[in-house]
Amino acid sequence: MKKINIFLIILTIALSFVTIISELDKGIVVVLKDSSIVLTLLFPYILRKIFKIQIDESLVFVWVVFIFLAHYMGVICELYYKWYYFDKVTHTFSGVLSAFVATIILDNVKVKSMAFRILFILSFTFLCAGLWEVFEFTCNLLFGGDAQRVVLTGVTDTMLDMIVAFVGAIFVSLFYYLKEK
Repeated sequence: MKKINIFLIILTIALSFVTIISELDKGIVVVLKDSSIVLTLLFPYILRKIFKIQIDESLVFVWVVFIFLAHYMGVICELYYKWYYFDKVTHTFSGVLSAFVATIILDNVKVKSMAFRILFILSFTFLCAGLWEVFEFTCNLLFGGDAQRVVLTGVTDTMLDMIVAFVGAIFVSLFYYLKEK
């Protein structure tokens, strides 16, 4: 799994730089925004190195796939603007990712109640989705823009983002329940 992760990271960075080179005429802000994918992709390895946190390679794989979808396809290739539902796909996957992180947390805690475990997975996902939406809102206020599509949809986009993340968490919860039983 580690070799697959490294291959996917190198591939994504190479694709990103090819795209970035073709966009040099768009200005430094676009280049910096697109270049931030390197730091984002390497985040699990940075956590390992700085904080000595053990991160499972399967979690790194899910992270890399998510960053490929959200950052490379969504931001760099601008699929968020070209295909409206792409945002919902990535938010669903973010629900899967955060629920997966919740299951790893649960594996390191001695809690026997399955009802509590499922509630924790769903709550953790809602926390992550909510914090992301607060982050987007704050960036919109500070830097302008409309990442939450408030002008176009009111709060509908934000609510749908949180709902599809919850749906992703429900699937992980069901899988987790079946695996534990």
